[in-house]
Amino acid sequence: MTAPILAAAVFCITVSVVQLTSVAIAVGRFRRSGPSGPPSKLPSAVGHFPSVSIVRPLCGIDNYAEETLSSTFDLDYPHYEILFCVASAKDPVVPFVKTLMADYASRSARLLIGDDRVSPNPKLNNVVKGWRAARHDWIVIADSNVLMPRDYIERLFASWRDDTGLVASPPVGCRPDGVWAEVECAFLNTYQARWQYIVDTFGFGFAQGKTMLWRRADLDAAGGIEALGKEIAEDAAATKVVRGAGLKVRLVDRPLAQPLGRRSAAEVWNRQLRWARLRRASFLLYFLPEIFTGGILPIIGVAFLASAFGLPVTVCVAGFAALWYGAEMVLAAAAGWHVSPLSPLYGLIRDLLLPVLFVSALRGNDFVWRGNEMQVERMQPRRMIARVRPRVREFATGSRRRLRSLRERMSS
Repeated sequence: MTAPILAAAVFCITVSVVQLTSVAIAVGRFRRSGPSGPPSKLPSAVGHFPSVSIVRPLCGIDNYAEETLSSTFDLDYPHYEILFCVASAKDPVVPFVKTLMADYASRSARLLIGDDRVSPNPKLNNVVKGWRAARHDWIVIADSNVLMPRDYIERLFASWRDDTGLVASPPVGCRPDGVWAEVECAFLNTYQARWQYIVDTFGFGFAQGKTMLWRRADLDAAGGIEALGKEIAEDAAATKVVRGAGLKVRLVDRPLAQPLGRRSAAEVWNRQLRWARLRRASFLLYFLPEIFTGGILPIIGVAFLASAFGLPVTVCVAGFAALWYGAEMVLAAAAGWHVSPLSPLYGLIRDLLLPVLFVSALRGNDFVWRGNEMQVERMQPRRMIARVRPRVREFATGSRRRLRSLRERMSS
């Protein structure tokens, strides 16, 4: 067996094991969490139904805006206030929100307008006034396109523990309309959400700006809401703030839905490119292995191996792709996420884009967020290596500590 054949075989076997194992872990986690519902009691670290402030930054009118924003008023929780934040009084969402507030006049809700320039991040600048105006010690920051189930707050609190500094939820796409919305579902659900829950399962949770539950004192101890401006993305800064305090970011057991509606190819590409460049800038060590994710490279490897061994290439590739994307469909079905007979095709389109996204993320620094031109930190190899080294040591030390703890539990 020649070296290229051996290398291709090892690569295909390795990534296939990783793919199937990650799917199995995610399926197991979602099955253990069971159907959602209010917990009989909140964790001792939280107390008995503390009052909560929900801060929702708004910019323009999203698909399904009436449903997502109305869901904020329909929560089955005894004590909470709502703070809608808008940067400009001319934003078209302002009259829309005022109508909603009038329809739900019995709810404690306020609309705050203004732009506090505390960072280059326009979303964070919009959130600042809501954080400062919040009356309660527990604060949820939730994007406008998050659809809140009636037990939304209980779900967040159910994941809080004594060592928790933040509870977050990645978005899970639902109600896609059209091919590109389906592709976005393939990105959000069986790819990004899956990997976020895998790393969370092993104690390396990352914050996601879609939904973040904070205890005010924890963020104030790190410098207040302005501390989230230390990174271009507030969720990346949140992850580092929480870890710097010796606490953990935890994910909700069941990720929260984001109804997508119609999406264009440009919208999907620009959003994924923005996220890729943000990951590269803030978490380079975790970003670099992304080049090996997705099904395209192993599919090419299987085609090469089939040809080398004289096997029917088309049959081998089709069988491998069915296993790869079939596993993702099983995960989506087990988790209750959107799935369709064409999901393997949308997953394949996603995976064709992944290598291009990776290279584009490495080569570029600019992106546009809701009409705002922004930039991530430029790639400087020496500086990047200097930043990665301590993270590699930290990762290795943490892994050894967890392995030692696991061995001790198994021996006892």
